[in-house]
Amino acid sequence: MKKSYLQNTQFKNLIPAREKVYEYIKSSILSGHLNPGEKLTEEHLAKTLGVSRTPVREALHKLGSEGLIDTRNKRGFIVSRDSREEVEELFELRSILEGYSLKVISENISEETLHHLDGFIQNAEEGLRRKNIEEVFKYNTRFHDTLHELVVKKTRLHRLIVNMRKYVLRHRQDTLRYPDGGRRAVEGHRKIVMALRLRDPDLCERVMREHIREAKEDALQSLFGKTS
Repeated sequence: MKKSYLQNTQFKNLIPAREKVYEYIKSSILSGHLNPGEKLTEEHLAKTLGVSRTPVREALHKLGSEGLIDTRNKRGFIVSRDSREEVEELFELRSILEGYSLKVISENISEETLHHLDGFIQNAEEGLRRKNIEEVFKYNTRFHDTLHELVVKKTRLHRLIVNMRKYVLRHRQDTLRYPDGGRRAVEGHRKIVMALRLRDPDLCERVMREHIREAKEDALQSLFGKTS
């Protein structure tokens, strides 16, 4: 008999089924594998994940309390859509956290790390040239992953950024698919590296905040049309 997703995970029997179901569905929503408006039913999820309906129901209610899914009375649940205000708030929080993070990073970043960042930019540019948005997304994400790992020892800051990024990544491909969004993202990364090479903390914070402001505008355009 074919094993379910949860039966195949390395975490079997280590955490409650409800938590495993919750993490699986949440990850699927935030990664874009479950799209806004997509219907979720207890029966289908329980069969897919190889669990009873009880942990699925508990997980869905928890996700509902976090605003990731909406209830449809007796018709089940659907993946929620972020409002314009929620998207704006998310990117504003990101600009504060990542702006401060880059300010901290600028104090001791190595030339080797800067070289790696340059490589991600070049690979993203090649993806742009070939109009391969998936490649642009991959290397832009690696660029930010590398920066975030540089503050791993600042546990509170790192934890906040990791949690926030789960929600941001839900909109990253929308940002890159907006006309010129991918190009602006790559150009923003070049400015970030230049600021880091100058070892100017305040400049680094301003450049990162501007980069995220542009990403916010592209996301709003892609999701809601003309911005105000």
